[in-house]
Amino acid sequence: MRNHHFFKLWVVAFLLYFLSGCATFRSELQGKLASTPEKNYNAKPVGVCFVFSHYRMVKGMDVIPKLENQHERIDGFDDLFLDAMKEFSNIKNYDTYTNYSSDVNDSKRRQLKDSLISKNDFLVDVRIVRQKSFSKHFFAVLGSSISATVLPMPYKIEFSIEVNVFDHNRILVKAYKRNASITKWVETFMIFLYPFYPQDRVREELYVEFLHDIFKQIESEKTLKID
Repeated sequence: MRNHHFFKLWVVAFLLYFLSGCATFRSELQGKLASTPEKNYNAKPVGVCFVFSHYRMVKGMDVIPKLENQHERIDGFDDLFLDAMKEFSNIKNYDTYTNYSSDVNDSKRRQLKDSLISKNDFLVDVRIVRQKSFSKHFFAVLGSSISATVLPMPYKIEFSIEVNVFDHNRILVKAYKRNASITKWVETFMIFLYPFYPQDRVREELYVEFLHDIFKQIESEKTLKID
C-alpha cells in the first residue's frame, strides 16, 4: 500500500510538471526616444557598414561577455534589422558584418570586415548583450522543481543594446544605449497564458523596439549626414 501511495504521488507530480506552463513578460525600454522623430529627407545619400556583435553572459559563471555563434543569436534577426532599416531615409547602400569569436583565428574574415568598413562613409557598430544571474536562476529552478511548478518562479534576463556611430576616419560621432528585461514565469497554470506570451515572441518584440527606437533617433539627429 505504501508503494502504491508513493507511486500515485509520483504520477501527480509528473502530471503537474508535464502540464506546467510559462509566460514571459517584458519591461519598458529605458532611454526610449521621447520626442517625435523627424525624417532626414534632404540629406546627402551615404554608405553605411553595420557591424553586429551578439553577446551572452551568466553573472557568477562568466568573467566576461561571450560572443554568440550563428546558431545562438535570436532567430530571424536579419529580418528584424531589415524592418528597422525603414527608419533611415538617406542610406544609398549598406553592408553588414557579424562578429564571431572564431574571427580571432580567421584573417580572411578580419580583412573582409576592414574592407567593408573602409569603403563606406559611416560605421554603425551594434552591440547587443543578454545576461542573467546564475545564482538567481539556480534558486528559481530549484524552487520550481521542489514545488512541482505549483509555486510561480521568475527567471529574469537583462538585455542592453549599445550603438556607436563612427565616421569614415573611425572617429566617434554619436553613441546610443537602451536597456530592458524580460521575466519568464514558470507555474502550472501559466499554461493558459503561454500561447499569448511565449518567450521567443516577447524577445523578438524587444529587439524590434530596440532597433527601431535607436535608428529613429539616429535619423532625427541627422547623425548619418555629410556636410
